[in-house]
Amino acid sequence: MKLLEGKTSIVTGAARGIGAAVALKLAQHGSNIAFSYVSDSSADKANALVEELTACGVTAKAYKSNAGDYAACESFVNDVLQDFGTVDVCVNNAGISKDNLLLRMTAEQWQDVMGINLNSVFNMTKQIIRPMMKAKKGSIINMSSIIGVRGNAGQSSYAASKAGVIGFTKSVAHELGSRNIRCNAIAPGFIETDMTHYLKDGDAATDFLKKIPLGRFGKAEEIADVTLFLASDMSSYITGQVLSACGGLNI
Repeated sequence: MKLLEGKTSIVTGAARGIGAAVALKLAQHGSNIAFSYVSDSSADKANALVEELTACGVTAKAYKSNAGDYAACESFVNDVLQDFGTVDVCVNNAGISKDNLLLRMTAEQWQDVMGINLNSVFNMTKQIIRPMMKAKKGSIINMSSIIGVRGNAGQSSYAASKAGVIGFTKSVAHELGSRNIRCNAIAPGFIETDMTHYLKDGDAATDFLKKIPLGRFGKAEEIADVTLFLASDMSSYITGQVLSACGGLNI
């Protein structure tokens, strides 16, 4: 049974990692996929992902677009609507980390993280709500982090941006619930991706694993499963929630 047959989903920052896993999972369940990537160096991965998605029997297209830029998001969503006709699901996944102790953090590092992790969610949601309101349906899924829930030393900018995503998610859920538009957040724990590769070896990995009741890092596919649930009608009575997928780190 395909849970998203005939629907169209946007996924930002999907050339690799969690975003690529999410795009593939949604495609496997029948959704057409429009996804963004930001750098020229990701073009080959984006093109390879398009081939993988279309092999699932859906329509897929990659767009070079910076989710942290408001005008770029406006153009991106307009292009998707022109190419696909509608958008049923929007997964705001684009994100970066520039970890540093607050004492050493520069204003530029702070702004860079906020610009991508938090501003991008506003930029995309602002553009996507009009077609969803017209259709009187939609699911918006914002990728937060368990660090946005509990904080972590050396990650004040990342934690603040991801906590902001949670507050934004809850507010949008209040605003759009009457229009049958749901908005939820996912708070992944430590997931095996390029962003967390430095945590996998040595003392750092041992320390983190001790804090995780399930005793392992998560996989991008496991976050994709949670995203599928929130994108589909299986979660039709869920909005304004933060679903932690962290192996029990937040117990």
